[in-house]
Amino acid sequence: MKKLKFPTAQTILLIIAAMVALLTWIVPSGKYDTLSYSASENIFNLNGLDKQTQVEATQTSLNDLNIKIPLEKFTSGDIWKPINIPNTYKKLGANPQGVLEFIKAPIKGIIEASDIIFLVLFIGGLIGIMNLTGAFDAGISWMAKVLKGREFILIILVTFLISLGGTTFGLAEETIAFYPILIPIFLAAKYDAMVALASIYLGSSIGTMYSTVNPFSVIIASDAAGINWTTGMNGRIIMFIVGTLISILYIIRYAQRVKKDPSKSIIFSQKEEIEQLFGNTTNSTIKLTSRLRLIIFVFSMCFVIMVYGVSQLRWWFIEMTSVFLVGAVLIGFIAKIKESVFVDTFVKGASDLLGVALIIGIARGITVLMNDGLISDTMLYYASNVTTGMNKGLFINAMLYIYAGLSFFIPSSSGMAVLTMPILSPLADGVGIGREAVVNAYQYGMGLFAFINPTGLILASLAIVKVGFDKWLKFVMPLVLILLVFTMMALTLSVYL
Repeated sequence: MKKLKFPTAQTILLIIAAMVALLTWIVPSGKYDTLSYSASENIFNLNGLDKQTQVEATQTSLNDLNIKIPLEKFTSGDIWKPINIPNTYKKLGANPQGVLEFIKAPIKGIIEASDIIFLVLFIGGLIGIMNLTGAFDAGISWMAKVLKGREFILIILVTFLISLGGTTFGLAEETIAFYPILIPIFLAAKYDAMVALASIYLGSSIGTMYSTVNPFSVIIASDAAGINWTTGMNGRIIMFIVGTLISILYIIRYAQRVKKDPSKSIIFSQKEEIEQLFGNTTNSTIKLTSRLRLIIFVFSMCFVIMVYGVSQLRWWFIEMTSVFLVGAVLIGFIAKIKESVFVDTFVKGASDLLGVALIIGIARGITVLMNDGLISDTMLYYASNVTTGMNKGLFINAMLYIYAGLSFFIPSSSGMAVLTMPILSPLADGVGIGREAVVNAYQYGMGLFAFINPTGLILASLAIVKVGFDKWLKFVMPLVLILLVFTMMALTLSVYL
């Protein structure tokens, strides 16, 4: 009898989509009224189930709706998405998603996620051009010689810098660009691809989990909770430092074991396949010439400009994609690549990441099913009722698990913040703790589940590295449990001290 293989990422997501479609037949449909701000008219739009009304954009209007958020958070643009209005949940007639809706969901998801999909495809094109120039081979060979005997520095630098990006400006989707570049470097250092995957993905996850100034999570969530985002900052900084340190030590421990004995690798059976896929550049004979150095500089500047644009200029996917397109064209000119060869190579590079792009689209399709089936708000409504009568310690840990669970249905951090904070943060008042504790529980719960959340970025990341979800779970679950215990203890202490 043939050994059963763990299904691919696409199949896992389609199975989850089918289960969610089934849920829409079981879970009652319901929806909260929403409020959005119109800057052009300086009014609030109230969208209910049966009517749409407009009210004056004043603090009094917000207070009347039991929304404890300062008016300037709307007028300044800090909150730009519609938010749920507390105490407005209403049950609706069921809108179950059938076979036809299930089939259409991935297509709708791909259309909705087109911005990030194009970013991924253009990154693939740029990587293809870089591979053609030989700059990667020369640069990786040079780095392998420089780090010889001190390869662990690579793990520390990559994990820390990416986690720093995560905690400051929400570096997450952008890390997809790093895998094809960094995996060959880690392989040249005699580590396996799992170490590269962990350094990048865990770095991003731990950074966004323990966000300190990230506008897409801590700031927007604090605004939606009606508190200053600096409240609780010292505790979050400590959590970020300790959490990042735990993750780095965990990765180094595994990496040193693999370096000493490659057969200890969780993905040892794929060693040859992965090395062939990403190339063995350790013994590259390509010399790092001035032209290749310039190409590597232009390539690196694409990421510097992207990071600056996202963190300082409010850039998003269109601007980021444009940077990678311009970078590819510039590198083509410097390397004197013929126009026809450039186009063919760019298209081939983009096609190499098409599978990853489809995974992102299918994952978004699951959210489409839940929204169309009107069960997302129902999940939130029941979650808000679970904590009634709990003491401080139990309440805040229940919030941690509630947010972890809700993130399966709402994987977007900013989306989660504006939809849930007006409903869940006032519950903190009832148990006598600060609302910043709920903001922290939101971050930590979402962040912790992101390590393994199939509707998040992990399956797309695994697809690039060609590592199965089962192998990833085997690697990461001990760390998840360690961080879970640490986070629960920290949350409990924070509400009693």
